[in-house]
Amino acid sequence: KEELALQLINNSQHEPRLYQHSYFRSAIILILALLMIMVLIGIAHALVIYRAVAMALFTQSEVNLLSKHADLIAVMTGAVLHYLTIVIMTKVNWQVALFLCDLEEPRTFSQRENNFTVKIFLFQFFTNFSSLIYIAFFLGRINGHPGHYVRIAGHWRLEECHPSGCITDLFIQMAVIMVLKQTISNIMEYLIPLISHQLRKKKKRPKKRSLMLGEEEEAEDPCKRQWLNNYELNEVNVFSLFNEYLEMVIQYSFTTIFVAAFPLAPLLALVNNVIEIHLDAIKMMRLRRRMVPRKAKDIGIWLQVLEAIGILAVIGNGLVIAITSDFIPVQVYKYMYSPCMGENHTSMDCSTGYINNSLSVFHIQDFEPHTKVLPEFKGVQIKECRYRDYRNADDYTYTVQFWHIFAARLAFLILFEHVALCVKLIAAWYIPDVPQKVKNTILTEKHSNLRNELSTTEYSTEV
Repeated sequence: KEELALQLINNSQHEPRLYQHSYFRSAIILILALLMIMVLIGIAHALVIYRAVAMALFTQSEVNLLSKHADLIAVMTGAVLHYLTIVIMTKVNWQVALFLCDLEEPRTFSQRENNFTVKIFLFQFFTNFSSLIYIAFFLGRINGHPGHYVRIAGHWRLEECHPSGCITDLFIQMAVIMVLKQTISNIMEYLIPLISHQLRKKKKRPKKRSLMLGEEEEAEDPCKRQWLNNYELNEVNVFSLFNEYLEMVIQYSFTTIFVAAFPLAPLLALVNNVIEIHLDAIKMMRLRRRMVPRKAKDIGIWLQVLEAIGILAVIGNGLVIAITSDFIPVQVYKYMYSPCMGENHTSMDCSTGYINNSLSVFHIQDFEPHTKVLPEFKGVQIKECRYRDYRNADDYTYTVQFWHIFAARLAFLILFEHVALCVKLIAAWYIPDVPQKVKNTILTEKHSNLRNELSTTEYSTEV
């Protein structure tokens, strides 16, 4: 309605653009969006290949530091590469989303903004979280077992989880990405407008300014002087504020979806926001031109995006606790396989023996023929070794305990998600979206305006 009013104010002969829908155009946009998502997932696969190759190279390195901590260094360098791909693909995602919006030909600016928001968020979500999803739910689970490893190009083994558990790899990945995003990205976000503003000040042309407005008139009219000072600041566009929304939504995703693996994420986000709110204020008030205000009922489609993130957070954290962490295997061991179940050992910790129970036996003669023996083990008669898994020693099939753990994980996941969603719905009902004070202020203003309009109407009728 407001857009139609503005168009009629600017052009009294303006005709509204009718609603249109093209199935062919929608199909093309859907196919292109899916192709872009596949590219982003492919980049995550490339990072997986890098970590596998890097770990193999670091293990064979003559440098003691690299060979001793090959797994940790591979994970950390992979996290840095992941951050670099996020920075690069953010620019690419922006252009692709704009291209798809132009191809879609939305009827109004509001519709264009909503469509762009959905596309850029989807692309950014897969850019930021594809690698994290692999580490959380697939790392160490699709690489086979001794004697039958899954290898890249038949040569490099897929990486294993950290000895302390897969959740450690997820913690390291998230810590590196969040620290880099909250330091380098924020510094660049503030320095680029500052440098651009300084360059504009050096290149400003006083002759052009004097032509626009005489020096005497400028001195006499402070309002016009403020306009000219504002004109000399950095340019803004319709998506200048959009970047801030997108940044906060992505940060909210990081602090909620995998918070079970990285509990420090909300604290880092709080510290970052306290600093960034001051930097953004300086950037918007002193370095950029004033944006044209536009009336809005709320934050628009971002509400639906935040709602979707809330649902993903419940699912993601449930999966992290049930699948990534060792919480469920430990509980199954305590109540089904621990020494406490055999006799009444009140003084014994029921977790005693868990590590040994979580390791399976592998016979050395069952290794692949091309498997190389480390130099320190040559000449040593070793008949078997242990590895993290729940498999039988004879045919390497899954044990009964594996299926008990699998069933417990599934039951916990269903229970956790239902309870969390119920708590979420109760909290949404209990805490109002709009504070009562704001509602009362709006109600008072509406009542006052309506009273003034009615009194004016009565006065006009009496006259």
